[in-house]
Amino acid sequence: MTELNAEHARRAIVEHTRRLAESAAAAGPDAAVPTTPKWIITDLVEHVGQTQNWVAEIIERRITDPTQLPTEMAVLPTDHREWQAWLSESARRVASACSDDALDAPVFNAAGDERTGTRFWMSSVLNETVVHGFDAANAAGRPADVDDAIDADIFAALISNHLAMLTSPTWEMLRSESAHAIRGTGQTLQWLATDVADDAGAWFVERRPDGATWQPGTQQADVTVTGPARSLLLTLTRRVPLTGREATNISVDGDTDLARHWLDNTAHVSG
Repeated sequence: MTELNAEHARRAIVEHTRRLAESAAAAGPDAAVPTTPKWIITDLVEHVGQTQNWVAEIIERRITDPTQLPTEMAVLPTDHREWQAWLSESARRVASACSDDALDAPVFNAAGDERTGTRFWMSSVLNETVVHGFDAANAAGRPADVDDAIDADIFAALISNHLAMLTSPTWEMLRSESAHAIRGTGQTLQWLATDVADDAGAWFVERRPDGATWQPGTQQADVTVTGPARSLLLTLTRRVPLTGREATNISVDGDTDLARHWLDNTAHVSG
């Protein structure tokens, strides 16, 4: 799996939370969020800040038992003028929790893969911040450019994290409808990043009867989706379409319906 550089990830969490907060302020608390149709900006800000504080507590307390995960969430300030400071503090808190000393500490990993819990949560928080930063920028009518402070390797790591979660026992438990929908009889999908070297920018997915799996690398597939890592991440998280006028530097070779079915059945609750 593509591994995040911890220092780069911590800086990116703080920086992209700042950008998200600026976009949210520009949009206004009641603005609709087109890429998450059930949300307004208030919901988005609350979700991001609460998630960052929730994850920080998991790591700070070194929680290893999922039954002991925090149940109380941080409270969004009622005055939207305080949101930027609130988000800044939540970002700094979770970045600090993901210190070098905590990277190998025993912490629950919801994906159940080979990473330590802290590394899993660091990737997940950064993914939330980047993707919802795109949402906020879009809601504010700004050029939704999230890539100028993040290199392609980080986007690649977030793609790996995304696929790890979709194929995890936790996803099967929490999102059984999605997990069952992406099972199959051997259908294969290849995702290729044009700006990431070697297997770090290649993800091969197989839809098996007992569940979908993924592995790094390239193989012959029923459909191959190619583009910059940023575009692939935004496509995988359903922020930009797979095809059409709004598709961003993405090419599809093979069974487009297979790729579209995967995307249609792998949305997170907010997406």
